[in-house]
Amino acid sequence: MNKLPTHLAKATLFGVFAFSVAAPAVEASTTLRVAHVWPGGSMIDRELFQAWAESVEEASDGQLTVEVFPSQTLAKSAQTYESAVSGIADIGASAQGYTAGRFPLTQVVELPGVSSSARQGACILQSLYDQGYFEQEYADTRPLFLFTTGPGYLHTKDQLIETPADLEGLRLRRPTPVVGDMFERLGAQAVGMPAPDVFTSMQRGVVDGLSFNWEGMKTFRLNELAQYHTEVPLYDLSLFATMSQRSYDSLPADLQQVIDDHSGLEWSLRAAEVYDEMIRQGREEAVEAGHEFVVIEDALEDPEWGPVLQQTIDDYLEDIGGAANEIYNTAMDLQQSCPA
Repeated sequence: MNKLPTHLAKATLFGVFAFSVAAPAVEASTTLRVAHVWPGGSMIDRELFQAWAESVEEASDGQLTVEVFPSQTLAKSAQTYESAVSGIADIGASAQGYTAGRFPLTQVVELPGVSSSARQGACILQSLYDQGYFEQEYADTRPLFLFTTGPGYLHTKDQLIETPADLEGLRLRRPTPVVGDMFERLGAQAVGMPAPDVFTSMQRGVVDGLSFNWEGMKTFRLNELAQYHTEVPLYDLSLFATMSQRSYDSLPADLQQVIDDHSGLEWSLRAAEVYDEMIRQGREEAVEAGHEFVVIEDALEDPEWGPVLQQTIDDYLEDIGGAANEIYNTAMDLQQSCPA
C-alpha cells in the first residue's frame, strides 16, 4: 500500500480536523407520516392536515418533517387507527365508526341532537375526552385532537324523503351502525362503505342515497348525483387524529412539547372551523344547483321523526350500558358551554 509523505498526511489530517470544527452541526430531522382518508387537495387536507404539518415543522425549527398521505394511500379507512397503533403511520386520522365496535363510548356523541354544528360537536367530544370519559378507548395511541363532521342528513338520487315511511325499500349508505339500525327498522337496506367509495356506488346504482354531512357532499362530489336533501339530523360523525405512542415516545422532550402544543381543544376547534366552512359551501353548492330540500325543525320534537330518533338514542344507550348514559347526559350539559 502506498503511503502519503508525512508532511502531506499531516496536512490532510489538519484539513479534515479544521473542516469538522468549521462546519456547522447539522441536526437530523425526524419524519412523521400522517395517514388520513380525505381526498388530496381537499379543503380538509389543505387547511387542516397540511396546515398542521407546516405549523409543526415551523415550531420545531425543522427538526420535525411531516409527510401527509391523503386519500387512504398509506392506510385504508378501516385500518387507519390500527396503523397508528402499529406504527405503520406515525399519525392516523379517520372516523371512529370505520373501526366498528372499538369506540362505543366515544360514539355516544354521534347520537341525534347532541350537537348542531361541527364546532359544537368538536368542543363536546374533546371536552369529554379531556375529562377522562373514554381515555381507555385510546389507550394504545396518543390522541392529538378529536372533532366531528357536523350533523348528517339524508340525500337521495331520485326521490325526496319527507317522512320516515319514505325510506322503505331504499338502499342507503349508512355512516354508522347506529344509523344503519335505524334504516333497517324503517324498511330500508343499510349499506356500509367508506365515504370515498360512495360516489362510484351511487353512480352505478348500488345505493339510492346516503346519510352524510354537507362537507362530505362537497368533498366527495356527491352533490353531482344526489338532488334531494332532507335536513333531519340523524347523527354527527366523530373523527380522530391520533399518534403512535411509540413514535411520540421516541421524540426528545422538546419535540414532544411541540406535538403537545399541536394537540387538544385548540386544534379540535381549528378542525371544526374548516368543517363548518365546508358545510356552508356544500349546502350552498346544492342550493345553487337548484336541488330540492325538506328541513325538519326541532327534529326530536317532530311528531314523525322525533320518535324514530329517540328510539335510536334509547336503544344505543341501553346496548352500550356502563357509562354511556352519564356520557350522554354530560354531552347534553356541555351544549351550554360549547355553543354552536
